[in-house]
Amino acid sequence: MDASASPTLVCSARGCQAPAQWALRWNNPRLHEATRRKTWLACPDHRSTLGDFLDARDFLREVVPVAGSPTLDS
Repeated sequence: MDASASPTLVCSARGCQAPAQWALRWNNPRLHEATRRKTWLACPDHRSTLGDFLDARDFLREVVPVAGSPTLDS
């Protein structure tokens, strides 16, 4: 593996190995400071599933394209 190559970011959904195109930034307000963000990565197929899970718990704060993903070009 070329040391200069950036690693491929993969989706956070269990068992998924697809390249991530979205970053779901979240926090649990009972545990984290308001400004702290944790990140789950999502492929297009799992963006809504992971987002719905976080949103149902009022954890989801924002969804942004992953740097370098084709999502930024569309």
